Amino acid sequence: MTDSSTQGIKTVLHPVSDLAAATAVYAALLGVPPQTEGPDYVGFEAAGQHIGLVPGGGPQSMTSPVAYWHVEDLEAKLAEVTAAGATVKDPARGVGGGRRVATVTDPDGNVLGLLEDR
Repeated sequence: MTDSSTQGIKTVLHPVSDLAAATAVYAALLGVPPQTEGPDYVGFEAAGQHIGLVPGGGPQSMTSPVAYWHVEDLEAKLAEVTAAGATVKDPARGVGGGRRVATVTDPDGNVLGLLEDR
């Protein structure tokens, strides 16, 4: 049987307009340098959380930060939350390193991220 419970919010992605400027601010805020740096993404690991910076809102055209709930089985959790009334915003997709993500909206339009590490 697959566990469809969450492991909590461990990842928050922030859309930014200037990746270099935002990287400097978040490095100062978190007190650590980025662990991942590229033209499309900068990621920090701090206090057990992953903080990501996405220029221009990324593929999901984010307009505000999105918190990602870590789950054991992405497909099972998507089925569970959509059966409960959520709507799929961005379907499950791989983002590299064995990581898959999806987003849903709750009945009020709030965006909830789901993340599975394989």
